[in-house]
Amino acid sequence: MREIIFDTETTGLDNRMDRIIEIGGIELFNHFPTGNTLHIYINPGDQKVHPDALAVHGITDEFLKDKKAFAEVAEEILAFFGDAKWIAHNATFDMGFINAEFARIGLPPILPERVVDTLSMARRKHPMGPNSLDALCRRYGVDNSHRAKHGALLDSELLAEVYIEMIGGRQAALGLGLSGQSGQAARGEMAMEDDGVISALLERPRPLVPRLSQAEAQAHEALVAKLGEKGIWSKFGSPPA
Repeated sequence: MREIIFDTETTGLDNRMDRIIEIGGIELFNHFPTGNTLHIYINPGDQKVHPDALAVHGITDEFLKDKKAFAEVAEEILAFFGDAKWIAHNATFDMGFINAEFARIGLPPILPERVVDTLSMARRKHPMGPNSLDALCRRYGVDNSHRAKHGALLDSELLAEVYIEMIGGRQAALGLGLSGQSGQAARGEMAMEDDGVISALLERPRPLVPRLSQAEAQAHEALVAKLGEKGIWSKFGSPPA
């Protein structure tokens, strides 16, 4: 299952006139980053960066002068996303801008069923909040100390870590590393979950060293013997030596 965690930076807050000036994306497959990323700065044409937006992301009009227009990079964006889910924090904002840009160049919108809003997810999971990206990084132990300003790729990387933690993806997909073993786990048991995550049950190549010493095991056996046949411990046998 492919998913793209993405973020945008814009000239302002109104998608009717403001424009996207940066988009960043991280590809996940079965909830794990693949290493494939998208990062594009975009020339907004005549639309200038609002001072309030500049204070957030630090992207200047001068920096954007030599960048390509959205129409020139739209196909690259669509090719990267492909048939994946579009996942963003406060996706209503980002998708409003994405679909406004597509409409300007005659491309169809991304349908709501292809979009996942991690802010809505966080509000359901943590109704007392706060649920900003920074707050979720703190909650899940994701290091965001290098986030001096907003940036589309950096924020996508942070959100990818937060998203994986929110859905329990690290635990659910621990069997992925075994997918190359001829479709079988160490003892031949592998299953595909409903969400496309491969899970596997493994046996250790050798048993763990017992934590009980021989003296402790003998002491336990002596105690069980004193309890007699009605003692519950007698039903479970002796501990490993």
